[in-house]
Formats: sequence, C-alpha cells, structure tokens
Amino acid sequence: MKDTYKTILTSPPEILFKDRNSKFFGYTFPITHEDEVKTHIEQLKKQHHSARHWCYAYQIGTQKVRFRANDDGEPSNSAGMPIYGQIQSFDVTNVLIVVVRYFGGVKLGVGGLINAYKTAAQLSLEASTILEKTIDVDFEIKFDYKNMNKVMRVIKERQLRITNQILELDCKVYISVRLKDAPSVKEQFENLYEIEIKEV
Repeated sequence: MKDTYKTILTSPPEILFKDRNSKFFGYTFPITHEDEVKTHIEQLKKQHHSARHWCYAYQIGTQKVRFRANDDGEPSNSAGMPIYGQIQSFDVTNVLIVVVRYFGGVKLGVGGLINAYKTAAQLSLEASTILEKTIDVDFEIKFDYKNMNKVMRVIKERQLRITNQILELDCKVYISVRLKDAPSVKEQFENLYEIEIKEV
C-alpha cells in the first residue's frame, strides 16, 4: 500500500520562458483546496494585468485525486493539458501551476504553444523544492481520566503524533497515523477496555 506522496514545499520565484517574442511566466503554488486556485489566479491577473492568457492546471488529493486543466482561450489542449502533463511527469499533487502568456506578435501554432506551456511548467517545477510526505489517517480517542495512562502508554510505545487534545469531563486525544499503520493502531486501541477510537 502506497502511503507517501510528493508535493512542493513553497512557491519558488517566477520563471520566464521566451519563444519568438512571446513571454511565458511560470508559477507554482502548493495548495490543499480548490478555493486557493481562484485566489492565486486573481493575484496573478492583477500582477500581469496586460497579459493575454493565464493558463493553469492543478491536482489535489492523494487517494482520491481531483484535477483540472484550463486553456484560458488558447487552442483546445494546447496549454492546460501540457501543464498538467508536467504535474503527472513529476508525480506531484496538491499543486497549482499557472503560466501567464504575453503575446509577442508572432503566432506559435499549436505545436509551439504545447512546447512553450510544457517547458514553462517543467522549469517552474524544477525550481520548486519537492518533498515526500506520508499519507496520514486522523483518529479521535475518547476515554475517562482514569484510563489516561493506558492511552498514553500506547501513544508513547507506537511513537504516535498527537495533533490535539481536549481534557474536560472526559478526555479526547487526536492522533495522526501513517496510512499503513492505521489498521493496527485502531485495533490496538479498540482492544483496550473503556476506550473509544474513531476515524475523523
């Protein structure tokens, strides 16, 4: 079972690719939600208000993947899909790539456009720091104070990461577990008396 994925750490500085007077500015952004796409594109439209096209592609998710490719007025499949092809080629997710084009007066043709958008996307991914992360499952563990030691012992033994705890009349501890370890961790807590665990 694959329980790691690759994504980018931060947005690198813009890259510039030129072809016959047309300029292609490439931008890469780490994202976790589709709402962020609009925000980034709106910012780039303000920054490059005299550009002609703001083409992009993104992919979000690890097990259930959502993606979109947008040609923004360029010929069909000449911009968005070549950008998305680079996301697949670098095997990254939770990423948005936007390529902003200033038209230089010379038509590049579909082949030229595909190459330019692909190259701009490739260069901006090459400029990014790509890191591998684990796919994690989050659990809520619910118990009474008297069982605190039992729960904490398992957390310590298994070196589990606590993401939050709410200690009131009863206790709730939230943990994050690597996907491959999740079934055995869940089972271990289920086998403890008076302790509830559920995925959140």
